[in-house]
Amino acid sequence: MSRHPFRFVLVVPVVAAALAGFAVGAVATRSVEAQAPAAQSAAGGARTSWFFYTVRWGYQDEFLDLFQKNHYPVLKEQVRSGRLTAIKTYVPTNHGDGRADWTFAVALTFRDAAAMTGPSPDAEIARRLYPDLATFRAEEQRRFEILDAHWDVPLNEIDLDARVLVGR
Repeated sequence: MSRHPFRFVLVVPVVAAALAGFAVGAVATRSVEAQAPAAQSAAGGARTSWFFYTVRWGYQDEFLDLFQKNHYPVLKEQVRSGRLTAIKTYVPTNHGDGRADWTFAVALTFRDAAAMTGPSPDAEIARRLYPDLATFRAEEQRRFEILDAHWDVPLNEIDLDARVLVGR
């Protein structure tokens, strides 16, 4: 099996480069000036968070099947309720695109900061959508068992048109 069997999904190279910058920035030490303070985010506006997954070698199809079957419907319910405004999923086009240690990424756009940081309705939605909660929980556990890594990157948008130069 190929390391990245999802080649049918085309990810614009610019998106891959942006993902690399966001992901590396989340892990690497950055200067205070480079970090976007919450005050610079769109006050009261939509907020985006990237969720990165590194799937164990050979398990990409199984992971995607489990995500699509179990977690994606929960996320779609959150769009219907208004907590989320968008769900986008990505895989690298080629081996080594951007940060080579992720194999699947999800971008969630939340209605606002309160929706992003407030309690998640996932458990309540799962109880409603999946009458056989034991199977749902077992499959969700399996989805995480086949991961090598998972990390979240809540983003703060910077409006460069409105930002005042610090002056170096």
